[in-house]
Amino acid sequence: MARRGAPANSGPAYVPQRPSQGRTLQDGNETAFGRFLREEIFAPEKRGGNLSLLTGIGMFVGGILAVRTWGELMLPA
Repeated sequence: MARRGAPANSGPAYVPQRPSQGRTLQDGNETAFGRFLREEIFAPEKRGGNLSLLTGIGMFVGGILAVRTWGELMLPA
């Protein structure tokens, strides 16, 4: 069986990334919580996953509220 090589221009895996390749801190006085919000919650590249989580949590809570409100209607008469 043939061995597959790494993708072109991938470089060796043991070389650490340069700090300039990641996100840069925009404010020197930014707190860790503010940085978390900026990089994980409001980042455009993570918006789809965040909306998916929000939809799932909303459906879960809505289902619980619906069963607690109209649960007696689901029982046979």
